[in-house]
Amino acid sequence: MSSDTMVHVIDDDEAVRQSLEFLLRTFGFEVRTYESAVAFLDALPQTGTSCIISDVRMPGLSGIDLLKRLKELDVGMPVIIVTGHGDVPLAVEAMKFGAVDFLEKPFDDEVLVAAVRSALAHQEDTSRRHGELSQINARLAELSNRERQVVEGLVAGRPNKVIAFDLGISPRTVEIYRANAMTKMQAATLSDLVRMALVAGILESPGTRDGKTP
Repeated sequence: MSSDTMVHVIDDDEAVRQSLEFLLRTFGFEVRTYESAVAFLDALPQTGTSCIISDVRMPGLSGIDLLKRLKELDVGMPVIIVTGHGDVPLAVEAMKFGAVDFLEKPFDDEVLVAAVRSALAHQEDTSRRHGELSQINARLAELSNRERQVVEGLVAGRPNKVIAFDLGISPRTVEIYRANAMTKMQAATLSDLVRMALVAGILESPGTRDGKTP
């Protein structure tokens, strides 16, 4: 695993922490352990690809309290909740608060390792998408109002002639705005431009259809 990859184990039971640390290190993961959710939050790491394994029942802050706090702090680390027998309702509640998975004790070692790998892959994908979105939004900010309206029309699937009619401009002018938008967005093809717009969640503006400029 990468040196930036870390599994954070939170459990008030020292024996459980040691057992999980040994297991995960056996499979090549870097591991840090914490005796409480408070201890983890006090040391809250922000870098690298990481995930959290937390018991759902702990003194002080519970696993669910931890999930709520991470959401408040906008910490995107995926959390795997570990539950005891009969705690499935708590596990379901944890999923509602953002846990990516839950495991019931006693769990199979391979199941735990698979859950950790999945959580780490999930975070890597999320980080990649966040990075891409930031880049796209920065490029979108460079578009003029008209260029953005043309992009919105393209995303809505409308032909150049229809976009031109809606905006009260010529089809040739639409082509110019489209070319300018593609240059600013660093889109090699029209499909690239549409994909970027969809990633950014662009919708057509309310005034576009009646030819008005917002």
